[in-house]
Amino acid sequence: MGGMGGMPGGAGGGAADIPDDKEQSEIELPETIPDHVQDTPDDELYQRVVESLRDIYDPEIPVNIYDLGLIYHLEVGDDGHVDVLMTLTAPNCPAAGILPGQAEDAVRETEGVTSVNLEMTFEPPFSPQMMSEEARLELGFM
Repeated sequence: MGGMGGMPGGAGGGAADIPDDKEQSEIELPETIPDHVQDTPDDELYQRVVESLRDIYDPEIPVNIYDLGLIYHLEVGDDGHVDVLMTLTAPNCPAAGILPGQAEDAVRETEGVTSVNLEMTFEPPFSPQMMSEEARLELGFM
């Protein structure tokens, strides 16, 4: 896994390589905490998107990417457009080539979603403190 220290502050990030034919927008960077611990909308489509992301697992860790804390921010528009800001456990994560695509596909295939813009960032770096309580229990961190 990536950095094992506390959650660092700061902001920044980078966009994933998105083909020119995809809708692009600048996603505002969230606080330095993953989406699962932020105040989230009580919106039906938002909840369906979260459930879709919970079907995606890091191949090396038996926890879904949402509870693992890899999803930093989700924004679901009234028009069905979804912005996703995510990270990986480390920049050189072996799953770097597949997890972002799996997450984007899962969101895109969610009923009610019209388009998706997924961006990757490594700021702040992932740490075990970003995992949900359930994930930490599953992995023996508690």
